[in-house]
Amino acid sequence: MKIEKCAILNFTDQIGGKWKLPIINVIRKNGLLRFGKIHQLVEGVSRKVLTDQLKGLEQDGLIIRKQFKEIPPRVEYSLTKKAKGLIDVFEAIEKWSTTSD
Repeated sequence: MKIEKCAILNFTDQIGGKWKLPIINVIRKNGLLRFGKIHQLVEGVSRKVLTDQLKGLEQDGLIIRKQFKEIPPRVEYSLTKKAKGLIDVFEAIEKWSTTSD
């Protein structure tokens, strides 16, 4: 018997893993950010892993990558409407993590 994919599995497929939630969270808290600032704010992530995770989040429709035709190149990241729908989830996680031991 085949088990249908539940909402939790769909959620974790899109934003599961070690780095996606922290990346979304720093963009949520700071708004429009450039790669270097995200790298600075997400402690411990390598540049390669950050690049890969940002690509995945963009493909999943959770972040917008805006590239400017400038020298030197400039790229900015922001949350999509879909990702902004997770704000209440992040706030609930923050509340839960500060009240539970």
